[in-house]
Amino acid sequence: MNDSRQVTAVVPQAASQAASQDEAAITLKLLNAVEANSKLTQRGVARDLGIALGLANAYLKRCVRKGLIKVQQVPANRYAYYLTPQGFSEKSRLTAEYLTVSFNFFRRARSDCAEVFQQCEQRGWRRLALAGAGDLSDIATLCANDASVELLGVYDPDAPEGEKAGLPVRQSLQSLGAFDAIVVTALRHPQETFDSLVGRIAPDRVVTPALLGISREPPTLME
Repeated sequence: MNDSRQVTAVVPQAASQAASQDEAAITLKLLNAVEANSKLTQRGVARDLGIALGLANAYLKRCVRKGLIKVQQVPANRYAYYLTPQGFSEKSRLTAEYLTVSFNFFRRARSDCAEVFQQCEQRGWRRLALAGAGDLSDIATLCANDASVELLGVYDPDAPEGEKAGLPVRQSLQSLGAFDAIVVTALRHPQETFDSLVGRIAPDRVVTPALLGISREPPTLME
């Protein structure tokens, strides 16, 4: 197998692993939120977890189907959510798994973000934006404190607008103002995020951390 085929095989695997870890983290946060407050609303879940309302609804339904959460209707047409014994067991499992994975992820992400910012500095790109709100954008924000760059905010059309890790989160790219380059920090769909950006921004101005496994060239169709 040649090198190009090896890269093609690795890219979807890396993206799939990142998405799986992100989904596990959201599920864990959701189970913790339900345990802490059985009277929480779907809108409250979306706000606390920093995800879109539709995504919060989808995760709640998924956990109910899996038997992790039980729903009961209460007066005034409201609903109460409770963890089932299976839900408590899954929360414990995910917590242990997250603690193991998160350290390795943090170490790799911090190294990659530092390298990305160094590359931007060498090119004279000081004003940067991030694409994708989540754990990776939080780590990038921390790393930026040790670099000679300025982060203007986070672009994420699927996240509620507000503030995350001290940066504004916006659903419109233009609302972040003029930037020199944008760094992909989306863990859920990194390749799709990159592809959508290069259709609007010069490809060399879309910077990608190595751990996301993003392919910067369109796939070659094999005859």
